[in-house]
Amino acid sequence: MTITRVAAACALLAAGLGLGSLANAQMAYVPNEKSGTISIIDTKTDEVVGEFEAGERPRGLVASEDRKTLYVSDEPNSALLLIDLETKKVSRQFDLGESPEGVGRSPDGKWIVVAIEEDNAVFFLNAETGEKAFTIGTDGENPEHAVFSPDGKWVYVSAEESEVVDVIDAVKHEHHGTIRVGKRPRGISFTPDGKLAYVACEVANTVFAIDVAEHKVLASIPAGDRSNGVEMHPNGKEVWISNGADHTVSRIDIATNKITDTLEVGKRPWNMAMTPDGAKLYVANGRSGTVSVIDTAARKKIKDIEVGEFPWGVLIPDAGYN
Repeated sequence: MTITRVAAACALLAAGLGLGSLANAQMAYVPNEKSGTISIIDTKTDEVVGEFEAGERPRGLVASEDRKTLYVSDEPNSALLLIDLETKKVSRQFDLGESPEGVGRSPDGKWIVVAIEEDNAVFFLNAETGEKAFTIGTDGENPEHAVFSPDGKWVYVSAEESEVVDVIDAVKHEHHGTIRVGKRPRGISFTPDGKLAYVACEVANTVFAIDVAEHKVLASIPAGDRSNGVEMHPNGKEVWISNGADHTVSRIDIATNKITDTLEVGKRPWNMAMTPDGAKLYVANGRSGTVSVIDTAARKKIKDIEVGEFPWGVLIPDAGYN
């Protein structure tokens, strides 16, 4: 732990916050690929309050419905790690295919899904039984993210070596089809009502708005250089995009499907998370080793928080099912 993190932890203790208070606070979890750790940020103070080991190269992660377990993909070991959030230790491990990345959870908490890049497949774990259920192949190559729709009926999968989003029928447990988008699709996020999905295509520098009922593109929105991460505001009126090569994030007005604001963050901004009230956006800056905090109402950066090396993204468990 760095001096900065030790100072932050001491400050919290000096303020009279015990372990129980920390457990009840709203935390953000940041997987650091090169460090092999997960940093913990208190979203009230925007300070790092802890860090723990999580395999060799943690990437995608999601929390269980009861917020007691983190599911984390560990790329070098082709594994899904189950980490007990009380002890911060791995409690169980599932062997997956080669190069697992994005991890998602169904809204009802029953299913955990993992995009397996080299296998061109999505792995389904039954969280209720704790058993490996099945895998479903993708038409697109190198799937990165697997994200459930809010009604739990669909899983959208971005295939970064293709120009499609794969659609999986989560009820029938079968591949439903594909949606053609731009080159190198990456981040995906749905509006809270599930009517629209937004997909950032990195090489195309474009964000695509998709009609979920029809599984078809409604609009293409020019974005920044290397548009990548996508995070939906809980009000369903705006969506934020990270632009990796520009070192920025952009706000898209969903009513007009146009960018209204662009803010500088750190180097290679990637995946992001928002607080449940939508007040703050947390952006993982891979090459800066920081997380930028954005005030979404004021549309300005509040702070950069030092974390580990190569942060992949951010998870705020109370913010939703994914």
